[in-house]
Amino acid sequence: MKGSLIILAFFVAGLLTGVFNLLPDHLLQNDYSLYALYFLMFLVGIGIGSNKKSLSLIKSINFKIILVPLSVIIGTYIGVSVFAILQDNLSLADSLAIGSGFGYYSLSSVLISEVSGDILGVIALLSNITREIITLLLTPIFARYFGKLAPISSGGATAMDTTLPVITKYIGSDYAIISVFSGVVLTILVPFLIAIIL
Repeated sequence: MKGSLIILAFFVAGLLTGVFNLLPDHLLQNDYSLYALYFLMFLVGIGIGSNKKSLSLIKSINFKIILVPLSVIIGTYIGVSVFAILQDNLSLADSLAIGSGFGYYSLSSVLISEVSGDILGVIALLSNITREIITLLLTPIFARYFGKLAPISSGGATAMDTTLPVITKYIGSDYAIISVFSGVVLTILVPFLIAIIL
């Protein structure tokens, strides 16, 4: 939860800095988010490539484990499609792209901002932060009433890192492998799915 609140605080600080024109004009004339995206993709690659446990996990687990991230993708897309039908502000493609963040707010918001503009990027940031915070706060309820895979599904891409401790606390450490696997798969798919949809 602390990490999510820090990210949210930086977002609000950036928003206020922009609203009150606290930065020099030459910084505002250049779009540095593309360079931030390149650096972020580099760090994601390092994180996945250096995590030998996750890579060996993919090789050693039964093929049925792929159903967990697949279920997360299908469930997310059904949810955002219903949302797109019920409102007029976002198109189906925009809603699907936002949902394709699967909780990975830092990467998805930058990718979406680059393709579709800052407003959609902000919506992606806030919705994916909300997904993570909901998982952190409601994991005990999800595990009790919806089963042990529910917190992993709720966490989406964050199930491999920020929400993993709370997930394993309430559903057991034996589910950590499934949680990490699902998170890794979703993290890898985020940029590809967003690019395909937009």
